[in-house]
Amino acid sequence: MEEKEVSLATRSFRRVRKKKPMYKNGIYRETDKMSDLICENYPMVLVMSRFGIALGFGEENIGEVCRRNGVDAYTFLTVVNFLAEDVNLPVEPVSERLSIENLIRYLHNAHDYFLNFRLPHIRRKLVDAISGCPEDVVFVITKFFDDYAEEVNKHMAYEERAVFPYVRNLLAGQKDSKYNISIFRKRHDQIEMKITELKNILIKYYPGKGSNLLNSVLFDIFATEEDLASHTRVEDYLFVPAILALEKRL
Repeated sequence: MEEKEVSLATRSFRRVRKKKPMYKNGIYRETDKMSDLICENYPMVLVMSRFGIALGFGEENIGEVCRRNGVDAYTFLTVVNFLAEDVNLPVEPVSERLSIENLIRYLHNAHDYFLNFRLPHIRRKLVDAISGCPEDVVFVITKFFDDYAEEVNKHMAYEERAVFPYVRNLLAGQKDSKYNISIFRKRHDQIEMKITELKNILIKYYPGKGSNLLNSVLFDIFATEEDLASHTRVEDYLFVPAILALEKRL
């Protein structure tokens, strides 16, 4: 049998992108209708909300809606296209053009959504769904969820307490000799991984009978896991590079 020599230097590699057939992939522009963006990629309704944009924009295009709401259209579209394309690469060329104020608003509103709406909502449904289980099972599952929610709270509270004030000072021209964004980047753990454990407990070890409510809780957990992953990607690949660029300019 003839052996064929394979040279890694001559092979071409391409990154395989996970396809999402229910969503439109492609570059959205200011001239596209905001309603088309939401209908074609419905998770973007959360992105829109986190930039402070409400529903009810009629036939206005993305640029018009952004300007009417005081949102930098370039930053909005960068986040939208970054998430719609599902890539994990630093976006270096755009770092200096992003509105850092808008990114902070986006991240802050995401924190508020997770901590004050999404996680409490899931907990209420979870408690109802497992109410028929033995008390020790109910205790273990709810404690696991509460411990997870506390970890998320600590993670996001650190950003609100330390990272965002630091960045706002940078924007005002004030540097901190004891802190930089690389400190945040090194300690930035993947909080969405923790919710995977709760999901697996319910899928593999839940002792009670299945129900529509429990299935709904599980669906919410899957959606939250994906949403947290997207949130982390925006921080790692858009926010952090933008702050690094800002630090270099000062």
